[in-house]
Amino acid sequence: MTTFDVSGPARARIPEWLRLRLPTSDTFGKTRLLLQDLRLHTVCESAKCPNHWECWSQGTATFMIAGDRCTRACGFCAVSTAKPLALETDEPQRVAEATRRLGLKHVVITAVARDDLADGGADHFRRTIEAVRQLNPGIVVEVLTPDFLDRDEAIEIVLAAAPEIFNHNLETVRRLTPEVRHRATYDRSLSVLGKVKARAGDRLLTKSGMMLGLGESQEEVVAAMRDLRGVGCDLLTLGQYLQPSLKHLPVVEFVPPARFAWYAEQAEALGFVHVASGPMVRSSYHAEQAPLKAAARNTAESGAAGKV
Repeated sequence: MTTFDVSGPARARIPEWLRLRLPTSDTFGKTRLLLQDLRLHTVCESAKCPNHWECWSQGTATFMIAGDRCTRACGFCAVSTAKPLALETDEPQRVAEATRRLGLKHVVITAVARDDLADGGADHFRRTIEAVRQLNPGIVVEVLTPDFLDRDEAIEIVLAAAPEIFNHNLETVRRLTPEVRHRATYDRSLSVLGKVKARAGDRLLTKSGMMLGLGESQEEVVAAMRDLRGVGCDLLTLGQYLQPSLKHLPVVEFVPPARFAWYAEQAEALGFVHVASGPMVRSSYHAEQAPLKAAARNTAESGAAGKV
């Protein structure tokens, strides 16, 4: 059986639960060719996501707009840090076409940080969402945005396109943020999520995620969950940090699956609508499950209320 080891430079120490089987589906190649044909970037490739073999084999991908050059240099991220190129005006239409060809019912759109732009790339998000909707009626749109430096006008621009899910990752606990996230701050991320929820309310779901294994304590993770719930965050993802290269932050700990399960229990007790917690979980991994869980919960709550 062929296996793909996601260990990076320390393969010998990788636990068994982080060893992946390579898919053999022809769909993987077809997805890759489609993305090449439409000249699209994905976080799957640029961020060296270990799940991209599985996702592409299922005919899905997370689109990364606004180029593949980031203006930040986060210690965990494999995306290139360089002076960005100009935005490609036809990129929204190309993302929409890829979404149509793949037949997606739920699409995740993310972007590099574009601190060089006055709006941080917010209007490019808006145009991409609108192009996807025009070509794919009824699709669920999830955006995974940078913090836009917490600028109200940028947040409003994205919200004007009415995505169903607004995701912005906290990434790590408060204490580790200065080391892990270049230029980003813990409180700024909480502020972005709080503003989105305050403006949109139940019109959309807010989402955030954290990487574990960077040296955080269990108490710090639970404290971060409480902070996220404090700003109304609905959905949470927790996954294992994997070092993309020797230049990136080292893995301090490989968190066992049992602890991920415990974190999920704590998060659900805090009131998150949906929690995905496990070693291979990433922000957009099986993202379509969250709105289904939310809809089921709302139906159950409505039914219970009707019986009172």
